[in-house]
Amino acid sequence: MIKTPSQLLILALALAPAALLPAQAAPASASPAHQLYLANCAQCHGQALEGAAGPNLADATWLHGQPTKANLVRLIAKGVPDKGMPGWDKQLNASQISQLADYLLPANAAARKALRPAAGANAAPAPATPGAASLAGLKLPQGFQIAVYADKVESARELAVTDSGLVFVGSRKAGKVYALVDADKDGVAEHVVTVAEGLNRPNGVALLNGALYVGEISRILRFDNIEKTYASKPSYKVVKDDLPADTWHGEKYIKIGPDGKLYIPIGAPCNVCDKEDDSYAKIWRMNPDGSNWELFARGVRNTVGFTWHPVTKEMWFTDNGRDEMGDNLPSDELNIAPRAGMHFGFPYCHAGVLLDPQFGKGKSCEAYTAPVAALGPHVASLGLAFYTGTQFPEQYRNQLLIAEHGSWNRANKIGYQVRLLTLHGNKVVSDTAFIDGFLQNEQVSGRPVDVAVMPDGSILVSDDHGHKVYRVTYRP
Repeated sequence: MIKTPSQLLILALALAPAALLPAQAAPASASPAHQLYLANCAQCHGQALEGAAGPNLADATWLHGQPTKANLVRLIAKGVPDKGMPGWDKQLNASQISQLADYLLPANAAARKALRPAAGANAAPAPATPGAASLAGLKLPQGFQIAVYADKVESARELAVTDSGLVFVGSRKAGKVYALVDADKDGVAEHVVTVAEGLNRPNGVALLNGALYVGEISRILRFDNIEKTYASKPSYKVVKDDLPADTWHGEKYIKIGPDGKLYIPIGAPCNVCDKEDDSYAKIWRMNPDGSNWELFARGVRNTVGFTWHPVTKEMWFTDNGRDEMGDNLPSDELNIAPRAGMHFGFPYCHAGVLLDPQFGKGKSCEAYTAPVAALGPHVASLGLAFYTGTQFPEQYRNQLLIAEHGSWNRANKIGYQVRLLTLHGNKVVSDTAFIDGFLQNEQVSGRPVDVAVMPDGSILVSDDHGHKVYRVTYRP
């Protein structure tokens, strides 16, 4: 979750040049294989094999084994566990795996292209990208409306909003940071401005004292006076450049805490491993100038979302549960860290109740801080925000909205929505869908990543699958 995280699906290969393929390579099958790919692979590898959370499958580099169908069948069936990809032989039968292997062979690139929607009426339809038409399929509570705030925001991830309403967006695959500009204040951003590009997975963005902080895999950057310079490709200063370079759970979700410090997670570089004595699986913090690097929380597998309660100022964060324990175990977590130094269990105990079969021996879950709520297995809970505006009805004030990016390795997909958690103190008294409908009939049209409150009381939701940012408003 984290994406990516537990949601990272790494097929562990990209495809080889056709010249390297055996002469008997089979042609790509028609629409059944295309539909199999869309239903099971596209959400991580892209509808055109261009890559997303997982790697590009259409370039000329093999990472594992020989460029043969037999090797593809083996990789799809058994996976590459040390790279985060489980075996698919429990979800797909041998015939389906064989069809996918044929479909992915580089020699069949032309046949794959012919199966895309642009090829004509006989092409197998790809899942719709959220737009004016698909928004009608989304469900919100009565009185709420959702619209596209900004389109063509490639790989839209973390959001940061200035007091004036200028929105900054980090990305993952795109390597860019964007500014969304709604100059006429009509609720739609007329301009998507590229603030910086060529960065190393700049997932995280945060604002402090007029500066924009950006979290790359191994560096933290600062763009000063950002509201005046964002449109002119501003220069940046490197605040910290010695973070781990691991890409597995290496993308940084960053935020400024009530104490004025910058909080930075370092996820576990694995599905499950014991890195207690290293910097991994922890949340760290530092002064905005990079000084006073200190540990804040440990036992955190991969948090891609945290915030602070507007009243108590306590940190609340999501944590993605490990994989390869089945469809329904363990649950993602919602945790509270009112102080530094707490341990939240990973890799010994999951979701407060489940000892790890490998690392939990001799341990007790009672020794670690239990989550305040179990959010569901493999839902990939990411960004979250307390609603602090005044546009929504009073009962929404200081309640928690959580973006669920959605499962990538369950037999039946779950997540792909924004949840509303109603709180009484630090207890969750209800957990209901706030935005639902990005998943219909196992087809995915959107993957929520982050939630942010706008100055006018509306909220924004980023979607790195649809490459959009949505705006939710309330009108009685």
